[in-house]
Amino acid sequence: MTENILFAFNMTLIAGAATGIGSLLAFFTSRTNTKFLSFALGFSAGVMIYLAMVDIFVKAKVLLVIELGTISGNWATVAAFFSGMLMIAIIDQLIPEPGNPHNIKKVEDMYRIKRGEKNNELLKMGSFTALAIAIHNFPEGMATFMAALQEPSLGVALAVAVAIHNIPEGVAISVPIYYATGDRKKALKLSFLSGLAEPLGALAVYFILMPYLSDLLFGLIFAAVAGIMIFISLDELLPAAKKYDETHISIYGLMTGMGVMAVSLILFIP
Repeated sequence: MTENILFAFNMTLIAGAATGIGSLLAFFTSRTNTKFLSFALGFSAGVMIYLAMVDIFVKAKVLLVIELGTISGNWATVAAFFSGMLMIAIIDQLIPEPGNPHNIKKVEDMYRIKRGEKNNELLKMGSFTALAIAIHNFPEGMATFMAALQEPSLGVALAVAVAIHNIPEGVAISVPIYYATGDRKKALKLSFLSGLAEPLGALAVYFILMPYLSDLLFGLIFAAVAGIMIFISLDELLPAAKKYDETHISIYGLMTGMGVMAVSLILFIP
């Protein structure tokens, strides 16, 4: 039994660590490469929108309809979805603007904006993205842990799928943070910390939630997370991507991100 628990926990740890792989892209880009920034932000928005609406929202709806019935389940899904949007919108209003970093080099001329404005915007966007992905990773860690405990082969398949999802999610965190601060280590650290929500979800299942965990709770969590991801994409990622856009590069990034998620869902989720 102990070996099974360790195996299941390791699966969540591996899946969460994959977020850091995406953040490594920050080490191979230039802070003045606006084409890459536009494509990467569009790509990240595509990942989050497709994953939220095609996978997470649908799973939440299925679980809640089974638990509550067709009418009540649909209403609960919608209510949780918009509650997630409302929660992140409130946080957006409450979090103060970060201070201006001092390592900016002629960005006001490059982007025709005031010193620090771009940095504050991208830093806040990266932080909100990290929060949304961490919240998203937490129930994924719970699901991966439980699947690996019940059936190791299923746990491995789910961990691989989650890891593939987490790589582009790491991009969503690291690119804005790196462009905002110029600090590769900070971008990498925040991305890894977001991924640690996966094993934290596993620990929550084992120590706290095992007696109380239900499909109803899972459904509500997933619907709320879908709302958070959509809000981040529409309010932060896409506007920023279009701001630095050149010849529709952000839209190509959006399409590519959706395509990557579509293929990974078909190939790797059982």
